[in-house]
Amino acid sequence: MTRHQKRLSVPKSWPVERKTATFTVKAGAGPHGEDGVPLLILLRDVLGYADSRKEARYALSTDAVLVNGDEINDEERPIGMFDILAFPDRDEYYRIFPDEGGRLTLTAIDADSAESRLGKVEGKRQVTGGVTQLSLHDGTNVTVEDEATYSANDSIVVDNESKEVVAHFPYEEGALVTAVRGNHAGKVGEVAEIDVTLGSGSNIVRVDPVDEAATDEPFETVEEYVVVIDENFIEGGAADSEDEGDDE
Repeated sequence: MTRHQKRLSVPKSWPVERKTATFTVKAGAGPHGEDGVPLLILLRDVLGYADSRKEARYALSTDAVLVNGDEINDEERPIGMFDILAFPDRDEYYRIFPDEGGRLTLTAIDADSAESRLGKVEGKRQVTGGVTQLSLHDGTNVTVEDEATYSANDSIVVDNESKEVVAHFPYEEGALVTAVRGNHAGKVGEVAEIDVTLGSGSNIVRVDPVDEAATDEPFETVEEYVVVIDENFIEGGAADSEDEGDDE
């Protein structure tokens, strides 16, 4: 199996230039499925902290890079929406967040915010011992005790050290959401109405701008494209992602 990925065919969410070279690095197995961006791309092409795969491997071998609180040694490890990328030695912390084009960007956050990550609940089921297991958008699972508290499309905040749920944001009218895919990716607003579609079709969500005085307009999108967030998750600026490097 090839270790490379053609730039022209990478997911639209990947923060790479598509016409500067033929190939880029291929994501390894892990969370986020095919949408996951290889860590090497963020270290080399976005942040410029490594000039090559070899330099990135060395940095990772020193345990200088944390993803969701865990030391990562694989430069192909997929990174995706709402992951926390931390460089403790540099005192730099980032949250992966979609911009208005749906492209994943690095949003600078403080050390306290980097101690937990947001996850969208995509399903739940009973496991051994009568405990409820929540399946999150990135493919990870979290166990909780009060099943009735959580529903699909809710969002939770998971502590990176204890892996326990420390906050819960229900999916309901009035909830603050961001669109993560589609024509309205990156937009933020409050759920005005959830139009339930009978049959197998997707529910339609109508979203109003948070600030009525702003120039943003209401929009509609499918339920799968919105994630409930807390206002703290949209603070901070995106890191510069202009520089692109070589692939090897």
